[in-house]
Amino acid sequence: MVDAARALCVVVVTLWHWTLSVTHRTADGSLTMPNPIHAVPGGWLATWVLQIMPVFFLVGGYANLVGRQRARERGTTAGRFVRDRLRRLLWPAAVWAVVWLAGELIAAALPGSHRWMWEWFPGYLTPLWFLGVYGLLIAAVPITVRLHDRYGAGVLVALVLLIALGSVAHRGAGLAWAGWVTAALVWLFCHQLGYAWRGWELGRRPPAQRLAVAGAGLAGLVGLTVGVGYPLSMVSTTGAAESNIFPTNAAIAALAVFQLGLLVLITPAAERLLRRPAVWKPVVALNVVALTIFLWHMTAYLVVLWAYEGLGGTLAAEPTAGWWAQRWLWLLAPSAVLAVLAVVFARVELAARRPRKGAGR
Repeated sequence: MVDAARALCVVVVTLWHWTLSVTHRTADGSLTMPNPIHAVPGGWLATWVLQIMPVFFLVGGYANLVGRQRARERGTTAGRFVRDRLRRLLWPAAVWAVVWLAGELIAAALPGSHRWMWEWFPGYLTPLWFLGVYGLLIAAVPITVRLHDRYGAGVLVALVLLIALGSVAHRGAGLAWAGWVTAALVWLFCHQLGYAWRGWELGRRPPAQRLAVAGAGLAGLVGLTVGVGYPLSMVSTTGAAESNIFPTNAAIAALAVFQLGLLVLITPAAERLLRRPAVWKPVVALNVVALTIFLWHMTAYLVVLWAYEGLGGTLAAEPTAGWWAQRWLWLLAPSAVLAVLAVVFARVELAARRPRKGAGR
């Protein structure tokens, strides 16, 4: 089930950026990519399922707990475990960064003015915040797993209290720094929830208990959005004065509980479905190159953007009927480019996963 959830995360993020971003040029020629949620009546409700970033961290927590438990059984030290996990994350990211930096330096050396990527298309880099946060959580795994083993639910309760305190300091007292501290606590909470998912075998609990997890998350979401006034949309929305995601706030913590509840509710049915080779094989194939897809999907998108404009196309600034009618193009064309990029760069991800000699210690 966790492998299917990881594959789902990668697919949703990729397709959201490609097909549900109103990417267009601003007055200075820069690219911006807001989403059309504000133009779709009730569209915010879809974000309660499709804002998939909490699931990334739930899956990460689940996988890191499994990995740490197996490493301890083999006698692998905590330091070696962290280094191996970070290598799997950072090698593909380093190759991506080197390729893009080389391209930027070549462009800067050519005659004429040059604008760096972060100046004309900051949205290209925005998804990569995940790598930095997740890398820090990996570094903390030996500590957080020990806390989970010793205190269990107590760790989650403590994090909820700290998130609540940080939220009061941020929203009530107006302390901007408290918002970013709260954001870090929220992602730690999501990762720790992944430990609970694995350690407590939530997917195999009685239906009433699984339903209670989803119900608790839903109650938290309704209370925070309707009662406290957090935005209804779980993604940044055009014209909104506040975002739940930047900086990440308590609503995303509640969303993580709700989405975990949905995952464990469908676990029995999903596991039966995943026993079919026709379903399981694509999940395995996608997971093999998941990080490669995450890193390079925006490059594939940008290549198609350049080609589209080069052929005389104009990027729509609003989600008009014509914009909606083109969604097939922004699904198929970037998919073809990404397939080529995956063939080229997936070998880096595969090499990063191979155990090194002497990795047992």
